[in-house]
Amino acid sequence: MSEQLSIVVTGGAGYLGSILVPALLARGHKVTVVETFMFREAGLFDVCAEPNFNVIRGDARDEALMTRITAGADLVIPLAALVGAPLCDRDRIGAVTTNRDAVLMLTRILSPEQRMIIPNTNSGYGIGKPGIACTEDTPLNPISLYGRAKVEAELAVLERKNSISLRLATVFGMAPRMRVDLLVNDFVHRAVTDRAVVLFEADFMRNYIHIRDVTRAFLHAVDNFNTMRGSPYNVGLSDANLSKRQLCALIQKQVPGFVYLEAPVGEDPDKRDYIVSNARIEATGFKPVHSLESGITELVKGYTILRNSRYANV
Repeated sequence: MSEQLSIVVTGGAGYLGSILVPALLARGHKVTVVETFMFREAGLFDVCAEPNFNVIRGDARDEALMTRITAGADLVIPLAALVGAPLCDRDRIGAVTTNRDAVLMLTRILSPEQRMIIPNTNSGYGIGKPGIACTEDTPLNPISLYGRAKVEAELAVLERKNSISLRLATVFGMAPRMRVDLLVNDFVHRAVTDRAVVLFEADFMRNYIHIRDVTRAFLHAVDNFNTMRGSPYNVGLSDANLSKRQLCALIQKQVPGFVYLEAPVGEDPDKRDYIVSNARIEATGFKPVHSLESGITELVKGYTILRNSRYANV
């Protein structure tokens, strides 16, 4: 095992944190989570018995709180964010203050020796060129407020050198704090519960990555920090640069009654249409282990358990 680190994770009870935090603890690290629990997340119940786990109910934008909590940290992982363009458009002030300003604050209060690993979004690439994969050197062109805030935060973090940014593809898979609204998760949920989905912008391309492979990428960055620091890394499945239509075809193979129809209505607020190269992180020795097909299988099982019927009579 690598050296034991003192790690602060903001937003550690969320979709990614609910898997990453237990994984960090399993490696023997000391982990302090700062979380508002605004969605009443309960995904960290299982680690409360861990002596190396500490949790603080607080806001990642609180400078006095974060200065105190990060004072002895070796590594800070700021996961706290309003994730996705629709949520950011609903709370534009919260999006800027959480997704950008809270991260900029960390670049001010952390010492140069303290490490940072941040998640960014592939939606920062905006609209790509047909047939040309976006690399980490491709100019960023975020369309939405969500994309812009995340890109501005990444630029500031990478300027401090002792940091790594992981530009995540569209994430999928089951987690203790579930997100049903992410594209793959949403389409499989509709396939299992409604047996149908209406597609808009069906030819728009995206890259995808399993939530557990995202956790593995963070652990890989922790273990290889000295050789990876100072750079951004795309994190996705290199064999899963697919259009929405191709994704639906994969789902249909596992949910035979699933029907997908195309309609000239609706649009993605991020205008995400690109293919991505993950060669840089693969060159460091990282390879995903969860395929898109296995993730669909997992989600079908998960939605057999989960029914979004809290306010329905049947």
